[in-house]
Amino acid sequence: MSGNILMVSADHGVAAGERGPFFYMLESFARHWDRVDVIGTRPGSSVTTQPFPNVHLHHPAPGAESAGGKLSQGGFITRTGLALAAQRRYDVMTSHDYNPFYNGWGSWRIARRTGIPWVSEIHHVPGFPRPASLRERFDTWATRRYVRWAAPRAAGFRVVNAIELPALLSGWGVPAEKIHVLGSLYLDLAVCRPDPPAPPACDLLMVGRLVPNKGVRQVLEAQRRLIKRGVACRLRLVGRGPEQRALQAFIDRHGLRPHVELIPWVPDSAALAAVYRAARVLVCASTSEGGPRVVAEALACGTPVVSTRVGLVPELVRDGRNGLICDGSVEDLTLKLQRLLTDPAQERALRGALPGDLSRFEREAVIERLAEGLKEIAASSSR
Repeated sequence: MSGNILMVSADHGVAAGERGPFFYMLESFARHWDRVDVIGTRPGSSVTTQPFPNVHLHHPAPGAESAGGKLSQGGFITRTGLALAAQRRYDVMTSHDYNPFYNGWGSWRIARRTGIPWVSEIHHVPGFPRPASLRERFDTWATRRYVRWAAPRAAGFRVVNAIELPALLSGWGVPAEKIHVLGSLYLDLAVCRPDPPAPPACDLLMVGRLVPNKGVRQVLEAQRRLIKRGVACRLRLVGRGPEQRALQAFIDRHGLRPHVELIPWVPDSAALAAVYRAARVLVCASTSEGGPRVVAEALACGTPVVSTRVGLVPELVRDGRNGLICDGSVEDLTLKLQRLLTDPAQERALRGALPGDLSRFEREAVIERLAEGLKEIAASSSR
């Protein structure tokens, strides 16, 4: 353990007391640093500012953002980062960047004033490879503009998959030596593991935020078609988000309420692993992703996956061997699900190939590679 790191993140769940992926990431990540400072957005209610002994969270006070909205976050990041840098030396600074890029703008101002090596993290490009809305088309354009602006200013870019994002950033003009694949997908294999078979609680499972790019409406439409064809299937939706009301209206309009269970949140990774194990198949219908984490977690728990070819999926799912790949259309998704749900031999064969070798996603190893990789980028930028 050595050195200090300054992180700029959009996460506010940790401060609000939620034990999501970022909480567990910080738990392990903190072991590789003397001090971790995280500048975040304002949580709905602040529960803690120090989740671990050497991890300190810095959020705007309640009401502080009301005058300028999200745009005021860039100024808060700059002021907070400069104040922290006046107190101690930081080896490296990271910013989790997405439109409107106030994390990156604020971090660049800190880097310019202090000389701290700055790494821009591009976990996900909304709208790539396929936009789910007009807004996502704009987000893709804005991300390209931002990346081209940041390329000569940042010490490097962290991306989280080895196929999709490096090719995209390279096409946008980022030099290969500035693109660093440092995964964010990690698994606690002591928790995410298959258990002895039990009667399934649902046929289909989706886990994630209820936002357009997750393809929840497409899955509901596929479920409606399956039921109409006489294929009984129960769907569990685990997540919450801005699409919830519209999705609920869709469920009610098509008479799906008896066939859909909505679970807004599960308390921890052990509870989520139990949810995966209780499903016959996990469905990922995303149009764009950095991960998706849920695919790896489901596979580790012994649950087959039907997914679009996004993010890490080409590195995780071997079509027809441990899961099925669909093209993203409702027609193909319905067909793949129908074949799987009505063919016990195929379902057994897919389950028999799971979980496979997922050792490269073991939590401590992934986070150690991340910490060491960030230190290497910082060291190379100072030469």
